[in-house]
Amino acid sequence: MHAAPDITRYRKHWAERFGTAPFLPMSRAEMDALGWDSCDVILVTGDAYVDLPSFGMAIVGRVLEGQGFRVGIIAQPDWHSAEPFAALGRPGLFFGITGGNMDSMVNRYTADRRLRSDDAYTPGGAGGKRPDRSVIVYSQRVREAFKDVPIVIGGIEASLRRIAHFDYWSEKVRRSVLLDAKADLLVYGSGERQVCEIAHRLAAGESIRDLTDVRGTAFVRRAAPPGWIEIDSTHLDAPGPLEPLPDPYAMAPQPAPGAVSAPHGGETVVRLVRRVKNADRARSVIRMPSCEQVAADPVLYAHASRILHLEANPGNARALVQRHGDVDVWLNPPPIPLTTAEMDWVYDRPYQRRPHPSYGEANIPAYKMIRFSVAIQRGCFGGCSFCSITEHEGRVIQNRSEQSILREVEDIRDRVPGFTGVISDLGGPTANMYRLACRSRQIESACRRPSCVYPGICPNLNTDHAPLVALYRKVRELPGIRKVLIASGVRYDLAVESPEYVKELAQHHTGGYLKIAPEAISEGPLSMMMKPGIGAYYRFKELFDRYSREAGKEQYLIPYFIAAHPGTSDEDMLELALWLKRNGFRADQVQAFLPSPMASATAMYHSGKNPLKRVRRSGGDVQVPKGLKVRRLHKAFLRYHDPNNWPMLREALRRMGRAELIGSGKQQLVPAYQPPGTGAAHEGRRGAPAPAARAKRPLPFRTQHTGLPRTPRR
Repeated sequence: MHAAPDITRYRKHWAERFGTAPFLPMSRAEMDALGWDSCDVILVTGDAYVDLPSFGMAIVGRVLEGQGFRVGIIAQPDWHSAEPFAALGRPGLFFGITGGNMDSMVNRYTADRRLRSDDAYTPGGAGGKRPDRSVIVYSQRVREAFKDVPIVIGGIEASLRRIAHFDYWSEKVRRSVLLDAKADLLVYGSGERQVCEIAHRLAAGESIRDLTDVRGTAFVRRAAPPGWIEIDSTHLDAPGPLEPLPDPYAMAPQPAPGAVSAPHGGETVVRLVRRVKNADRARSVIRMPSCEQVAADPVLYAHASRILHLEANPGNARALVQRHGDVDVWLNPPPIPLTTAEMDWVYDRPYQRRPHPSYGEANIPAYKMIRFSVAIQRGCFGGCSFCSITEHEGRVIQNRSEQSILREVEDIRDRVPGFTGVISDLGGPTANMYRLACRSRQIESACRRPSCVYPGICPNLNTDHAPLVALYRKVRELPGIRKVLIASGVRYDLAVESPEYVKELAQHHTGGYLKIAPEAISEGPLSMMMKPGIGAYYRFKELFDRYSREAGKEQYLIPYFIAAHPGTSDEDMLELALWLKRNGFRADQVQAFLPSPMASATAMYHSGKNPLKRVRRSGGDVQVPKGLKVRRLHKAFLRYHDPNNWPMLREALRRMGRAELIGSGKQQLVPAYQPPGTGAAHEGRRGAPAPAARAKRPLPFRTQHTGLPRTPRR
């Protein structure tokens, strides 16, 4: 892994003399009270400002404050004019803009593109406090207020839109958000390392236009600088021996491999080559198909998606470049993961652990949900194709030390109002990847596998859960801690490698129900999701049930499933519905697949191709459930017990030649009769509640999995 400057070793900016702010200021009055005449950095966010290390802007703000900078926050501004964006004046260095912890489009719309009426990150849970595509709108308003102030965009919304991407809400490929926002720089991934470097270099007098070598950033340039070697992306993932058919990846005009061109008066030498020497890797860039090409050709889009995911390892990734019109969007390699010492420093900042006082007693639902939870790690090496965690946080797990975690638990115990002794979660993107990593740094730095656990657990992966078990025990032994629950999703195929962990989880950290995510049970969708087979679920369930019985506890697993994922057929959903009925599960709420920008499954959804393997014109096709009718049907299979779904399911079963499943027998899925006021009658009564279904056992479960992470995003 490449070395990176330690973010705790920067020389503090001169404004450190002002000390630590109780809350980062949101008004000029607060700035005056702190003795500030201006801010060095102003952060604009689509979320309410909660000074808690589960909110991205709080982390970035406190990290910059720890570097000696004066940081102000503009939270959920009225975007209809530029005036609210000038409330704190002109920053000395830059504006940092994010849509918030969630992508603004996912926050505002359901998977069926219906407008949500609420927003968990807003006081009172009120909806409508942020615009669609918040990063673009906020950036435009900032530019109206201050034409010449540098704008740096980041957070999950910008991170997942850093190149040309399929946009589910408009059903088209959009160009990089960097161009639409007219920003100077885009930070992708967890941004602490990048924003520290950007702030210090700008403070030292560098221009934002000169910051072209910061890892984990994207920017616009006209052409490659002198001396760089361009690698045609189609040479890295060639379509194989060509038949008489034309090359499906032809990107004319294109020089032959090894050709030398001298655009712009001979200033830049570009060599389109198949391979470069290791010594030249640092000065090589991969030329991806242009925005216009991927927008016009779904197969090229799938190819570009595959290249992006192959070049995701900080240890060996190269820069990527994609043409947009007459300019290039240049992506530097991913940021170097934070060390444990750096992670501790980030989480040890002086967070107040509550909302800004300007909100008064207003309820902010997201804060209420996570105020007693602790993030112990970042990143995920699962590589699930529908999930955005890997694209944002990376595959390398970044861990906090036990001491830092214990300090935060004690801080919650001593300072957070309403604490009753129960820690609601110790986790992160997944519950049980703490201190798991490749056994060899050398192998890790060279690896290009999209997942360490699919199709099976890599033999080079250390799966020892002992450090996590030790951490659980130390936390629950702290005075004043009555219970420690695990709310993050458990990766059960990893957990079965450590029965001691499953025992600890079942006997001490489960409050009756434990959520896990098989997502599907059929091989077709599972292979497209890169999820383990249902056998791993059964092995985990056997251990979990045994250890629960030993502790004298009656506990249940809550499985999550996704409807209408690429690779899923009607027959797959029928098989899942029969499995649910056979096992006595009745879904409370269900979620259809939501194609989030840049995910591999989204490339499948758009192109009908499988980018997990070499993309070709012929072969590699993926069945994609599209359209409201089929998505509703797949969701109806998950809620087979709801009488309002029975007419749709009966029609589907007859069409599929499975009419024998219509009836009231134990082996049948839906009855032949229809209760009054349900089905078509219910459809005509807008807003009418569905009749309550009798549960076989008290096990309602929610399958609301969007693929977008819930933990803090910068």
